[in-house]
Amino acid sequence: MDWITVIGLVVFGIILLIAEIIFVPGTTIVGILGLLFSGYGIYLSYDNFGATTGTIFLISTILLNTIALVVAFKGRSWERFSLKSSMTGKFNQDVNLNLKEGDIGQSVSSLKPVGKALFDDNEVEVRSNGGYINENVAIEILRIESKKIFVQPVNK
Repeated sequence: MDWITVIGLVVFGIILLIAEIIFVPGTTIVGILGLLFSGYGIYLSYDNFGATTGTIFLISTILLNTIALVVAFKGRSWERFSLKSSMTGKFNQDVNLNLKEGDIGQSVSSLKPVGKALFDDNEVEVRSNGGYINENVAIEILRIESKKIFVQPVNK
């Protein structure tokens, strides 16, 4: 039973380390857990089976980790999970902007500070002047800078 526990801990630690590097890079929690599981498995091998067997387990774990990482990267298994497309569209790109400063419209979504608004039956992306604006509020265009539309609520 001791062998199964030690081997299971080491193998589970290796799996977590590979998962950290290939599937969830940057989180470090999975990698730290992998190191802890492997380390505890190596500790148990020293504790239960002596220094010679513990050292063999330590060297074997290091070799298995190295081999597993090399195989994973050479096999390009991580490419199956990587993002291959990118967004090329820009906000208000397809909208014919016949808008000018002072035009009145209505917010379609809340602006926190970016959201959607309706001007002359055109839904466009707008930006508040830094504050929060609720949806369905009358808004006025303050300025337009390279298709960025800055708005503020209409003062009644």
